[in-house]
Amino acid sequence: MNIHLLKTCGITAMLLLQSASAQSKVTLEFPLERQVFQRNAEEWAEVKVAGTIPAEATLVEAKADLAAGLRGTACDWTVVAKDTQIKDCKFSGRIKLATGGWYSIKVRFRKSTDDQGVLGEALVAQVGVGDIFITAGQSNSVNFGKPRQKSVENLSVYFDGKQFTSAADPIPDATGDGGTPWPLLGDLLSRTTRAPVCFRSATVNWLRVHQWLPGDSSGNLERLVERMKWFGPTGIRAVLWVQGEADADDPGKPSTTATDYERDAGAMIEASRKMSGWNLDWFVAGNSYIPPKPGKDYRQSIADILSAQKALWDKGVAFRGPDTNDLVGSEEYRHDTIHFGPRGLQAHAERWYAALSSHYQLANPVSGKGK
Repeated sequence: MNIHLLKTCGITAMLLLQSASAQSKVTLEFPLERQVFQRNAEEWAEVKVAGTIPAEATLVEAKADLAAGLRGTACDWTVVAKDTQIKDCKFSGRIKLATGGWYSIKVRFRKSTDDQGVLGEALVAQVGVGDIFITAGQSNSVNFGKPRQKSVENLSVYFDGKQFTSAADPIPDATGDGGTPWPLLGDLLSRTTRAPVCFRSATVNWLRVHQWLPGDSSGNLERLVERMKWFGPTGIRAVLWVQGEADADDPGKPSTTATDYERDAGAMIEASRKMSGWNLDWFVAGNSYIPPKPGKDYRQSIADILSAQKALWDKGVAFRGPDTNDLVGSEEYRHDTIHFGPRGLQAHAERWYAALSSHYQLANPVSGKGK
């Protein structure tokens, strides 16, 4: 039996094939290596299994193994596609897995249930069932912090639209090349849930909230929804929104009023739900801090944006995210007076964890005080 490595769609799948003729006809397109599937309220997910198989195969089976000590439940061989579910050598099916991981998923192809001969096998080494978050907003939700952060729990990943990689800054497919709070948040979550966590960035730096309205020429909201839809219906846990500085101070323009911010943010959230087709959770951070400048006092505009964000919480338009405006006073909190330094990133992550823990009733939430 020959062993070959096949790279497809940004992943590496180990194929164990019985013949050279079968070798050229087998690909495994899903799941991707280190892919995370969103768990549901009953603590499981249907994991997509899809690819191309030998023409003579009429049966596709999958099994999931789990290393000792990891959360989850192993699954023995299960039929994921057969007969009419296979067309033009293409198949697509699903396997139900409990929250946890990393699972090792093996797929095999046979002629029929009566024929025990295996035409080929494929293996994806790490697949998880946990939580997926879309991060969006301005620079404090993306790579402008200092220093870069890296997950240490081996259960947090970033997704760039093609592949899943360990959560190490800078977060891909986004602006900036510095640090974010997301690897720290991922570790806090996975230590509690014992499940994988995925982050997908949709941030565009220094834009006002009205530039996220549907139909805006920048297409920001449409891009965000497209990134949500990649994961499928109900395929993400929530959008984490960190934005407001540009509305408090955009040079040469008047600051956004509280009324306008609340209206535009509410319209953005409502539109995202209509465009995606499901009642997606949004968490909005209390985020509007602008450092003082000679001759300019931003206290009122900071307060206006924060009051609008709190109104979204109070009216149930969005859930309460962390209030970060007080994380100031030194380079440890804001390394360049506006973007988070090491203590600011840590506090930001802890406060996000506290907000998510409170809402989703996770165990043992941290204080998130940060100071």
